[in-house]
Amino acid sequence: MIVIAHVIAITCYIAAAGLAAAPFARPIPAPVRGVVALLSAGVSVHLVALLAYAWQFGEPPLTGLGPALSTAAFLVAVTLLAVEMLAHEVSLTLVTAPMAALVTIGAIASPMLPSPTASTGGASWLGLHIALSFLGLAAFATAAASGVMYLLERRELKSRRFGAIFRFFPPLETLDRVNHLAIVCGWIALTLGTALAIGYAIVYRDADHLKVIWGIAAWGAITALTVGRVVAGWQSARAAIWSSAFFIVIIALYVAFRAIGPRAGEFL
Repeated sequence: MIVIAHVIAITCYIAAAGLAAAPFARPIPAPVRGVVALLSAGVSVHLVALLAYAWQFGEPPLTGLGPALSTAAFLVAVTLLAVEMLAHEVSLTLVTAPMAALVTIGAIASPMLPSPTASTGGASWLGLHIALSFLGLAAFATAAASGVMYLLERRELKSRRFGAIFRFFPPLETLDRVNHLAIVCGWIALTLGTALAIGYAIVYRDADHLKVIWGIAAWGAITALTVGRVVAGWQSARAAIWSSAFFIVIIALYVAFRAIGPRAGEFL
């Protein structure tokens, strides 16, 4: 049941990305309703999978590699769906829906089991930290995706080609607003999640050094972006470049820690 629901969600996410790419193949209006419907179906089925996991194991899917990746993918998809419904655009689906699908594939390829330490003291505290951190990372991913799209469309405009990207992508101002809002929301969520993690580590004397380093790096990256946008007044293009670059660095750091850590393959 859990695996089947995940497979259906993956299919919906990939189908949404394929439908969103249709205007690149032929000159048709952006299929907003179809993409939103597919994303809604994927999110709904994904939620069923997470609820089934919670029913089977008696705890939320926040600990253990498979459940954590599934929750992260679900939050990315929910964030994408909310943005597309509010903006009445589907271009962000081209980047973010495949991301949600890949993370979901990673989830079902990993053991869908809770962490052995999940039942120890402070589980609610730890669960809230994980939920907020995943929400912050989903917003970070949205900021990076909108940044990449901003740079692609800006390049199209500067070259005066006015091809499919120019016709299909939302205005630069819209992408910039999405980037700005996602950065600020991601910083708030990651700050709260990091604070809870520090408190948990102090109270329960339980901390993984690699996780601490990665968490601080992610928080530091989105903090730098927030300061740049809100305080330093970064222009749109600069914010787009740095949000994309920082997200790539954080993902690369995650992959590296999973590969070379003392418990290779078990990081996060």
